Amino acid sequence: MKIIIYRQAKSAMQSGKLNCKKWIIKPIEEKNSHSIDALMHWVSCDDTKTQLKFEFSNKEDAIEYAVKNNFEYEILEPQELKIKPKSYAENFTN
Repeated sequence: MKIIIYRQAKSAMQSGKLNCKKWIIKPIEEKNSHSIDALMHWVSCDDTKTQLKFEFSNKEDAIEYAVKNNFEYEILEPQELKIKPKSYAENFTN
C-alpha cells in the first residue's frame, strides 16, 4: 500500500498554528476505487483502508511506522512561512 506523510496545513478559519504540528499518514487512493449506486446515487468505496488517517507527533515516528509495516511512502515537506519583521513607520514611507 502506498501512503503519504505530511504535516497538516493551517485552516483558513483559524489564526493560530496549534493544530498544525501533527504529522499525518494517509493512504493514497487508487483511481476508480469509488463507485456510484445506480438507485440512490450514493458514493461508495471498494477499499475502506483509504478512509484511515493516523497522527504522529513528529516525522521520524511516522516514517518508522511506515517502514515497520512495509508501506511505500512519500513525504510532503511543509512550506515554511517567512515573516518579515516590519516596523509601524514603514507604513508611511515610500
